[in-house]
Amino acid sequence: MGGSLVAAAPLAAVAGLVSFASPCVLPLVPGYLSYVTGLSGADLADERRGRLALGAGLFVAGFTAVFVAMGTLAGGLGRWLAVYEDPITRVLGVVTIVFGLAFMGFVPGLQRTFKTGRLPAAGLVGAPLLGVLFGVGWTPCIGPTLAAVQTLSFTEASAGRGALLSLAYCAGLGLPFVLAALAYRRALGAFGVLRRHYPLVMRVGGGMLVLIGALLVTGLWNDLTIELKSWISGFEPVI
Repeated sequence: MGGSLVAAAPLAAVAGLVSFASPCVLPLVPGYLSYVTGLSGADLADERRGRLALGAGLFVAGFTAVFVAMGTLAGGLGRWLAVYEDPITRVLGVVTIVFGLAFMGFVPGLQRTFKTGRLPAAGLVGAPLLGVLFGVGWTPCIGPTLAAVQTLSFTEASAGRGALLSLAYCAGLGLPFVLAALAYRRALGAFGVLRRHYPLVMRVGGGMLVLIGALLVTGLWNDLTIELKSWISGFEPVI
């Protein structure tokens, strides 16, 4: 656990949580849960938690496989292109800033949703494949946050560390799906509160992406990770 990963992993998890709370994902959660369990919306509230949690878990596993593969690739590329790390990181920082502005709705061209082909069969069997399709399909809210996480994976210059960052992102995005399945009725009430604060969610999420991009462009991200590494290296366990 180097200093850069200590700093980046919590940001990746928060990015996943912001993605879940965004208007591109949150309103669709009941639909996803209905699809992965093969139940109608009216039956979800009366269904046993085990089936709901299993369906949600399989769905999360599907997109986790996609995102972790992306992080592994990004980290591997970062290691391969380490000699050009500084200019590439600064360019990716600019891209991250643009995505942050797009997340807040200031770049209309990036607000399109791209859908993949036919959907798998509804039910537990098709749940992992639906998660894969969710992972490979572009949405205006998932795309910018995921791109920022993959940029951080690139700066890690390690396939393993890139995979860990993506896993942190998937934890932030996927854990609420599972919790919603375990407490469906309560989740619907919480979703209503979040819907009333969509503008705040988008501003906070977009602002976080812009901040990450600015740190990358100015080189302050490297300074921060170096400081964290020196702090961690000086830590001695009590036992």
